[in-house]
Amino acid sequence: MTGVPASASGSSSGARSAPDQAADGAPEVSGSAAALEARHPRGGKLAAAAVNQASVWNVANLLTMLRLVLVPGFVALLLADGGYDPAWRAFAWAAFAVAMITDLFDGHLARTYNLVTDFGKIADPIADKAIMGAALICLSSLGDLPWWVTVVILGRELGITLLRFVVIRYGVIPASRGGKLKTLTQGVAVGMYVLALTGWLATLRWWVMAAAVVLTVVTGLDYVRQAMVLRRRGIAERAAALEEREA
Repeated sequence: MTGVPASASGSSSGARSAPDQAADGAPEVSGSAAALEARHPRGGKLAAAAVNQASVWNVANLLTMLRLVLVPGFVALLLADGGYDPAWRAFAWAAFAVAMITDLFDGHLARTYNLVTDFGKIADPIADKAIMGAALICLSSLGDLPWWVTVVILGRELGITLLRFVVIRYGVIPASRGGKLKTLTQGVAVGMYVLALTGWLATLRWWVMAAAVVLTVVTGLDYVRQAMVLRRRGIAERAAALEEREA
């Protein structure tokens, strides 16, 4: 998640998550578009637009779209029959698991096969935050999860996303190993709460969620530190460049 979870994106996730993500892979597409325009001056712009538009429909973006579609379905399954039916919650868990798995694959595919697009940079972190936020809010509404846990996790995710946009003029804060571990732990913990667990498994999920909250706070503070360092460095570099031009 982006970050949680670093996603990407470059969210995120959190990757390709908002600012969590790798650099845009559009140069190849742009090159093809430029070549078309050079060969066909009159219809070049139209051809270029067609190439760029087609690039959105790649496997990474389709996985992101699937995750967005899963959100309302997941909510409906989790809240079905009052939200306490073990069978419906098992189906909800399956939808949540699929969403988490696609989150792992879409960013990797986009970076590996140069499929990063502007749509993916925007949609991926939205999908990450949407599925995790929906799960947390529903669980708190059902009384399964304290509201303060939901507030801490969602507050951190939204705060870090905004922070990335604030400092993006100075550079991109990369996703850290701690951020990836946080996203994984959050996903496991929330998944365990979605299931109707009892006995020692119910106790275990409490400890997993506690670890997720700790990682959420610690990695959030680390991102704030990185943002401050990045901002100071960026200001210093701009000042030095200005002095060099004036000299």
